[in-house]
Amino acid sequence: MSSNNRESNPVTGKSLPEVETVAKPIALMETVTLVSLAAAVGSLVLFAWIAGSLSHAWVRNFDFTIRNKVHEYATPTLTKWMIWISFIGGDGLIAAAVLSITLFLAFRWRRAAVWMLVNISGTLILDLTLKYSFARLRPTPFFVPMPRTPSFPSGHSLFSFCFYGVLAGLLADRIESRQWQVLIWTFAAVLVGAIGLSRIYLGVHYPSDVLAGYLTGTLWVSTMVALDRMRKRRKERSTT
Repeated sequence: MSSNNRESNPVTGKSLPEVETVAKPIALMETVTLVSLAAAVGSLVLFAWIAGSLSHAWVRNFDFTIRNKVHEYATPTLTKWMIWISFIGGDGLIAAAVLSITLFLAFRWRRAAVWMLVNISGTLILDLTLKYSFARLRPTPFFVPMPRTPSFPSGHSLFSFCFYGVLAGLLADRIESRQWQVLIWTFAAVLVGAIGLSRIYLGVHYPSDVLAGYLTGTLWVSTMVALDRMRKRRKERSTT
């Protein structure tokens, strides 16, 4: 597509990258599809294994060992930080999601906005469905009030993985600098990990809840990527 037909940034007036319309190599698309499907299947198997073992002694021992070990490092300053990090994965994430979609639309990245809307909607459905299906009781919190929703899987872990992970992917696709791409992905990974850790530290989740949240997020995002790649592949075949 020529530069004359590209949409412009309403703020800077510069042309915007159109990664949604740029054809990817067929081999790359097929590889991404296969890897995404493998990740989806693998995460589903692991999630089912953990979910089916919640009543087993080894899961209880794992949860209480990790939970108590993390609690040994508690300090007033660290607690304040963990409460703030947990906020980024809860109410702060809601605000960030609304802001990101608004900015995507303002920059005319319509496909990115649709991706994020579908991503967040599917994550919400998964979170509520799984939580109330398993109805696992929460552990006794260390520093904050008891949340009202069931414990398994961790919603903060699930939402942070799906939102910040997908946001990192959408931004990295629009940046040519390899250094910035690595920085974006690294920051997203550290943030998602810190949010999960904060839920264990605060005592509102068992470690198995957090792991299940990440696995559910992997399943959902990998499925989205695989379906999107297959849709693109069919579209390319129909136009050739």
